[in-house]
Amino acid sequence: MDTYDLIVIGGGINGVGIARDAAGRGLKVYLCEKDDLASHTSSWSTKLIHGGLRYLEQFEFRLVRESLMEREVLLNAAPQMVKPLRFVLPHHKGLRPAWILRLGLFLYDHIGGRRLLPPTNSVNLAGGPLGEPLSDEFYTGFEYTDCQVDDSRLVVLNAMDAVDRGARIETRTKLLSAERQEDKWITTVSDPNGNSRQIVGSVLVNAAGPWVTDTLKTLAQAKPRKQLRLVKGSHIVTRRLYDHDRAYIFQNADGRIIFAIPYVNDTTLIGTTDVVFENEPASAEISESEIDYLCQAVSEYLKLPVMRNMIISTFSGVRPLYDEIGDAEVSKVTRDYAFDIDDEGGAPVLSVYGGKLTTYRKLAEHALSQLEVYCPSMRGAWTRAEPLPGAPQGGYPAWPEVAQGLQDRYSFLSQDTLQRMLGAHGENLVKVLGDARVPDDLGQHFGHGLYEAEVDYMMTREFARAAADVLQRRTKLYDLFSEPEREALQRFIDRRLGGGATAP
Repeated sequence: MDTYDLIVIGGGINGVGIARDAAGRGLKVYLCEKDDLASHTSSWSTKLIHGGLRYLEQFEFRLVRESLMEREVLLNAAPQMVKPLRFVLPHHKGLRPAWILRLGLFLYDHIGGRRLLPPTNSVNLAGGPLGEPLSDEFYTGFEYTDCQVDDSRLVVLNAMDAVDRGARIETRTKLLSAERQEDKWITTVSDPNGNSRQIVGSVLVNAAGPWVTDTLKTLAQAKPRKQLRLVKGSHIVTRRLYDHDRAYIFQNADGRIIFAIPYVNDTTLIGTTDVVFENEPASAEISESEIDYLCQAVSEYLKLPVMRNMIISTFSGVRPLYDEIGDAEVSKVTRDYAFDIDDEGGAPVLSVYGGKLTTYRKLAEHALSQLEVYCPSMRGAWTRAEPLPGAPQGGYPAWPEVAQGLQDRYSFLSQDTLQRMLGAHGENLVKVLGDARVPDDLGQHFGHGLYEAEVDYMMTREFARAAADVLQRRTKLYDLFSEPEREALQRFIDRRLGGGATAP
């Protein structure tokens, strides 16, 4: 029977962040995820590392400050993937007055200890490239900087680092039950083949996201004590709407904001919505009314309206928000996080409520501080200055030189493919491509710059077990692949698995 200090349930960003932090503190860690890593909420975000400008209106200064500080921590921890992105906020005369926007952006610039990113400035949108896509009525605005990230790859990098530090992570492995026996949790998990076995742990961490309450209900002698609000956020992906590299943040009359962001494969990402969701989280899909809402909200600002026939794809995720108040409007429910520790009757279970992608590292650090009394042997906090896999030791300032060296070494690849791979793997690109000098050295080409060498790496180091794992959550190439191409990739993966490909 396998015994661990910490058993973590859930392979989203909070679960893997906690597993990584705990493993680095010397704890023996086990994590199980019922699907692939980042299969749900953590792969359906707006792909931003940001402070949350609109949260200032809700007086959530601590959350915004922590988020802004984490923005630069993560920029240094993974500069190959966390990239500065300049946002344009057009002034809408019928909504928030300009002085309110200036005040909010002044606070945004100063409460988070900004050092690496450029400050806010006013912009004249009339006649320039930033105003060219906009209706003529929007001629003044502001620019500020946040960061863009591949959300599901951020999860994968944390999982890889956790494993490198001694954690055991098993995907497609479901928690069946958990029972306290004095100072231990006796859990039963089921592997992908339906075989069950027991895992014993001193502490249980429930980081199941939208399923945190359901998971608690499977635990013997544990009950939910905090309230969760499930909120669906939907996005549409369109063909590229404009030529420059800035993102837009648009105000709406309902008080919400909508982003239009340069996205992968020459597209624009538009989102998000906030809709109360009461069904099974995995079943979330965009509704017709959400599509209309997003198209109309963006079209109010653009010269050329966004039509349905411009939409390439859509995605929806369910956010598990900590509902502190219980009757607040959806858009006003906090994006902060909270913990609940239940140690009545013996071994403790810590449940994680809420949180956002930007603050996952700090959430993990806070979670471990809550568990110090139960794990007295653990070492202190360490993740603030430690890079994630593939990042150069010099952090953000060192990345351009490192990236140039890798571009020179693998210049035989197309620029689109090379840029994607650099963002995905960073310095680890050498482990993926090795001494390859021509494309044929990389094995079978599945199309669109995806080669056998990279797929093998994703299977052996990144937990990929299916074509969707590779195309949706590790490369974002899914929309470029035809169904026959996806099937060919799946057949290759099945052969590899049949031949004994192993998990990290």
